[in-house]
Amino acid sequence: MTTASLRKPSAPKGLMLSIHVVTWNVASAAPTVDLSDLLQLNNEDLNLDIYIIGLQEMNYGIISLLSDAAFEDPWSSFFMDMLSPLNLVKISQVRMQGLFLLVFAKYQHLPYIQIISTKSIPTGLYGYWGNKGGITICLKVYGYYVSIINCHLPPHMYNNDQRLEHFDRILESLTFEGYDVPNILDHDLILWFGDMNFRIEDFGLLFVQECITKKRYKELWEKDQLFIAKKQDRLLREFQEGPLLFPPTYKFDRHSNNYDTSEKKRKPAWTDRILWRLKRQPAKANPSGFLLTQKDYVSHMTYSISDHKPVTGTFDLELNPLMSVPLITMMPEYLWTKENDMLINYTSTPEFLSSPWDWIGLYKVGMRHINDYVSYVWVGDNQVSRGNNLNQVYINISAIPDTEEQFLLCYYSNNLHSIVGISQPFKIPSGFFLREDILSEPEPQL
Repeated sequence: MTTASLRKPSAPKGLMLSIHVVTWNVASAAPTVDLSDLLQLNNEDLNLDIYIIGLQEMNYGIISLLSDAAFEDPWSSFFMDMLSPLNLVKISQVRMQGLFLLVFAKYQHLPYIQIISTKSIPTGLYGYWGNKGGITICLKVYGYYVSIINCHLPPHMYNNDQRLEHFDRILESLTFEGYDVPNILDHDLILWFGDMNFRIEDFGLLFVQECITKKRYKELWEKDQLFIAKKQDRLLREFQEGPLLFPPTYKFDRHSNNYDTSEKKRKPAWTDRILWRLKRQPAKANPSGFLLTQKDYVSHMTYSISDHKPVTGTFDLELNPLMSVPLITMMPEYLWTKENDMLINYTSTPEFLSSPWDWIGLYKVGMRHINDYVSYVWVGDNQVSRGNNLNQVYINISAIPDTEEQFLLCYYSNNLHSIVGISQPFKIPSGFFLREDILSEPEPQL
C-alpha cells in the first residue's frame, strides 16, 4: 500500500444531521423485545447520524447499581448491539438512579463532537433524592453548544405546580463555568424530554376515553397541563413541541394496549414528551442558519413491557459548521519498524492542548464504545517527532489475529473527554501479522 496523504479532512460547508430522540419510562422492565421499530431501523429512507435515548424508571435497586458499576447496563448493551453494526458509537452516558441517558453518533462525526459536561440534578425527597429530577449531557457539535436533558417530574394530577417548579429548578441548576456560554439558555439548542407527568385537566375518564377512541386528540390537548402552562410562562413558551397526533401514552395495563383497568382506573395522559428550544441567532452571525426541523413525533403502541408507551421524535439539524477541521488528523502509514508494531502519523491544530494521558486506540469497524479497543498506546510512549507538527507513534498489534476486518485509529483527548481525531477505515496487510505460536504478549488494559 502507498503512504496515505496527511491532508486535513474537513467538514462540508453546509451540513444536515439527522437526529432520533427516544424517551421511554420502562417501569423497571428488562430489554426483552425487538426495538427495530423504536430505533427506526426498518425505515430505509432514514440515514440517522445521532441517536439520543432517555429512559426513566430503570431498575435501580442496590444490586442493579452495583452490577452496573462493574458491568455494562443491560439496556446500554442492548442498544449498542443494535446500533454498532450501523457504525454508531456510544459517545456518552449518564445515570441517576432510574434515569438513564445515552448518546450515539456515526463514527465520522466523532472528531467534531466534544463532551462538555454530564450532570445529575436530583429533585426528589427534600430535593436530594434522585428518583425524580433531570440528567444532562452537554455537547459541542461542530462548534455549536447542544444540551440534552432527560427528566422525570412528580406524578399525579394535583402536583402540576410542583412539576413546573422542578422544571425551573433543573434549568437553573445547569450552568457550565469555564466555557464560552456558561448559561444553558445561551446554548444553541436544548433538547428536553422524559416522563414529565403532565395530565389532562377538567375532563372525566369516560370523555377522555371517548376522545381517544374517536381520535379527537385536539380536544384533549387543549386541556393538557403542559399546553396550558406554555401559554402562561414566557420561558416555557420558548420550548417548542410538535402536535400530539398520537394517543396518550400513560397508563396502560402491562402487556396490552388497554388503558388502566385496575381499581384506580387512572385517567390517560400524555406524560411522555419531547421539547426543544433554539437560541435566536442574528442572521449576520449565522448566515446559513442553525435550524432544527421535526420530521416525526410519534408513540409506539406495539411495545407493552411497561405501563408507558415510548415516544420518539426525528429531527433534521441544518448547520454551517463552526468547526470544520478536526483537532487531530491521523492516518496509519502502513510502515513497520518491528514485526508487531504499526507506525502512526498524526498532526494537531495549534489550539489543541495535549495531555500525557491522551491515547490512541486501534478499533475494529463496528466498535461499540470508546473502551472497545483492540490495542492502544499512550501518545507519549514510543513517540518520534519529525517537525512541522508531525508526530509518530508505534502501536503494538501482536494480540490481533490475522483478519480481513477493517480497523480505525482514534485519538482520545483526556482534557476534552472526547475523540478528537479518527482515521479512515483500513485493513492491516496480512503479511505484517505475527504467527500464532509467538503471540504471547497480553492485550494492554486501560
